[in-house]
Amino acid sequence: MEEFQIMLKEEPLTVKIIRKNNKNIYFRFDELGNLIVTVPIRISIKKIKKLIEENEKSLVKLRNRMKRKQDEEGQIRLLGLKYDVKLDPNKKQIEMDNGIIYCNSEAELKKYIGNLTKKVFQEEIEKVLQIMPNIPKFTLKIRKMKTRWGVCNYVKKTVTLNSELIKYERKIIDYVIIHEFSHFAHHNHSAAFWSLVAKYDPNYKLARKELREE
Repeated sequence: MEEFQIMLKEEPLTVKIIRKNNKNIYFRFDELGNLIVTVPIRISIKKIKKLIEENEKSLVKLRNRMKRKQDEEGQIRLLGLKYDVKLDPNKKQIEMDNGIIYCNSEAELKKYIGNLTKKVFQEEIEKVLQIMPNIPKFTLKIRKMKTRWGVCNYVKKTVTLNSELIKYERKIIDYVIIHEFSHFAHHNHSAAFWSLVAKYDPNYKLARKELREE
């Protein structure tokens, strides 16, 4: 593989060339921060350097985005707070100290988060039930969902909460619970539905914004 060194915003950058029998040019950064450029077979190194210079601004943004993603790896978010994760095989149980979670394995951490999720969701449900009357007896389900924070099946009397909600503050979890409970009374997102949500969560719009609901 051909490669050369250039400066990108006053930082040294290794560029690696992949030649393929195609017409398009693609840029990407690998895990080590090298710029991988996929180019047509006959394009010259001089032309590649010129393309990098012309796209410097976009490449800097791409590199910074990759660095941020790498920085976030090894971190988790629980109840609105970020924690660095440190694996220590000598730890017999989960320990949390000064923004760091110490655990003996990823499996142990996953188990801990699963148990915490069940505990917190049940606590918040009990809290909301104290202020919202006439909620029928229902079955709680917890699972990871790609497009929904919660689902209320008013026919089968089930409420499903997205396990990813454990990343957010309790007030955000409360909003989703109130939202789904309100569907027992109103089966769509009518004005009456949102009026009911607002009755029990006057700041629900802030929660929706944080969750980036459509």
